[in-house]
Amino acid sequence: MESMAKKKPRPRRSFTPGFKTEIVELCRRGDRSVGQVAKDFDLTETAVRLWVAQAETDAGEREALTSSERAELAALRRENRRLREDVEVLKRATAFFATETR
Repeated sequence: MESMAKKKPRPRRSFTPGFKTEIVELCRRGDRSVGQVAKDFDLTETAVRLWVAQAETDAGEREALTSSERAELAALRRENRRLREDVEVLKRATAFFATETR
């Protein structure tokens, strides 16, 4: 029985917004499928489809959060988490000083 060799996972890559825009434009032209564009540039088809969907959203062609709305939401969530942590620290400090004054 042959042992199956485990594939090493592909390292996570990041791409510039300009590169993503070029890939989306290639897909929108219609002369090649999304799968073919992904294969030609050694990308995953899922990533390319997500880039195309986000570009459609940003252009107002699809109902979803735009890139700027996503960025704002992420920033607000970070701020909310920090403020919750600050409130917890203040609650502990209040409880500590309340027991000290008795």
